[in-house]
Order: sequence, then C-alpha cells, then structure tokens
Amino acid sequence: MTRRAVSLLTAVLLCGGILLISSKAQTTKPKKPDAAQDADNPNDSGRIVYDVTRVNMLFTVTDKRGRFITDLSRDDFEIFEKKRPQKVLEFTAESDLPLRLAVLIDTSNSIRDRFRFQQEAATAFVNSVVHDRDKAIVVSFDTGAELVADLTNDTNKLENAIRDLRPGGGTSLYDAIYFACKEKLMLDQPLYKFRRAMVILSDGEDNQSRYSRDQALEMAQRADVVIYSISTNNSHIETDGDKVMKYFADQTGGQPFFPFQAKDLNQSFENIANELRHQYNLFYRPEPEHDDGLYHTVEIRIKGRKDLLVKARKGYYAKRAVS
Repeated sequence: MTRRAVSLLTAVLLCGGILLISSKAQTTKPKKPDAAQDADNPNDSGRIVYDVTRVNMLFTVTDKRGRFITDLSRDDFEIFEKKRPQKVLEFTAESDLPLRLAVLIDTSNSIRDRFRFQQEAATAFVNSVVHDRDKAIVVSFDTGAELVADLTNDTNKLENAIRDLRPGGGTSLYDAIYFACKEKLMLDQPLYKFRRAMVILSDGEDNQSRYSRDQALEMAQRADVVIYSISTNNSHIETDGDKVMKYFADQTGGQPFFPFQAKDLNQSFENIANELRHQYNLFYRPEPEHDDGLYHTVEIRIKGRKDLLVKARKGYYAKRAVS
C-alpha cells in the first residue's frame, strides 16, 4: 500500500471515530436533576416545576374575655383542611416576629370631616407598634393609591408622611389594599419570617377602584396579611362601609374597630400590638397536595377546650404548577 493510500485510510478511520463518539453523545440521556435542581431552574423549556406545598398558619388564642393564652403546646392543636385532618409538621410560639406593616389612610372627600381623627389615629398606631426590627409603609388613597412612605422603621418619617396628607377626590380602597400587599408586603421572602399586618383607616366606601373587593382580599390572603380596620363612621348606625371593614378583618384573622374619638383608640392599639407579638405558628403539608392555585379553607381547633377561641385566617391559596 502506498504512503498516500495509508494516509487516506487513516483519515477515514479518524472521521468515523469522531462521528461515532458524537452520535453516542447525542443519544445518551443526561442524568435527570433532582427536585432541588429543578426548583433552581424553573424556566427550563418543557419542564413542569411544582413548588413544595407547605402551608404556614400564624394565629392567636384567647379566652372568652379576650385574654391571650400563650402556654399551649403542639399537642393541644388539630388542623383541618376542608374538614380533613392534617398532620402538623412544625410548631412554634412566635412571641416577637419582626413586623411588616402597611398603614392605609383614606384621603377621599367622604371622610373630610373625620380626616384629623384619622391622622391622629395613624400616628398613634405607628408610634405604639413600630419597633427597631419592624418596618412600615404609609399608603394614602382617594382617586388612586399612593405610596407616601416606603418601608422604614423611622417613626418620624412615617409620622411626617401622615401629617402631610390632604383630603380630596374619590375612594379607591380596594386598589390600595391590592397595591400594598402585592408591591410591598410580599417582597420580603419567605413569608413566614415576618408577621404581615395592615391597618386601614377609612369609612369603607369605594367608588373608584379597578380591582374588586374579592380581588383585594385574595391578594391580602396570598400575601398572608392580617387586616385590622378602623372605621371613621361615628353615626352609631352600621353602614355598608362598616360591613366591608368587618369583612376584610374577619377573612384575614384580624379585627375591626369602631372608635368615636382618637383617645378611644389607645386600648385598640394595645390589643393589636399584643396580638401581633403573641402568635402561634404551625406548618403542615396538605394531604392531598394541591397545585391548582385555588383557595382552600383551613380550621384550627384546640382539643377539648371550648372555653378558648382561635383567631386565624380562613384559608390559603395553593401554589400553581409552573410549566
């Protein structure tokens, strides 16, 4: 065989080997990553990623006179999702979780005669509740919702923002709730590291919002926000606005207040502060698990203690499968 023929044969063999290796590399299936790796790469094409479903419930327990009960243990509680018993995975008594607070102040024309009362109430709340580890925002709402003080623990900044407000325009209460929850209170993750609360000072009327009442409530529930509503209605007659304020508080595990003077608020603020600082926290994984993005009702009970009351949100929105 000539030298030229040998060289040609060698080249052919080399090309064949390269093609064989390449073909094998293309047909060999890569090792499937584990769930943790999948979760770190949710945008990979064609992969469905499921968020691990673990529901946390922050709640308080009181006796029928409203006194906080803080000495209960994990074995004292049972939890039900749609009447099905669930297994508690973790349980803690959270006495001092950092707070993330939103103070929503109605600046519409409908509360003009009670506006000074609102300012006094809001500044009193900020000064009595916000501590060094906490952060709060102030949102005003009339025709639209406006952030007037971003997340801070500086009570002077919060108080100045409140005192600079002026009334005028329509009322967009639902938009303000939606904005504060989605754009501010949900930013600090994970949700269970903070206690999220909202205080609304308003007559509860709404005539300008793009979002509905139930859309605003859904966003508050997704953000795990408890709502305390303070009505500016001093007529001694329950209005539709009062019913709205009660609705938001009840559905999120909060409480509505109907004071007539700013000085009447001192006890209310003390109750809110005590409630936010004396929480129980439990985690459970729903059985069966959900990835439907829908709302699921939850009930926490105390075994054999009909003399005690549990205050908690009524349910949660499940994570949705991401494709």
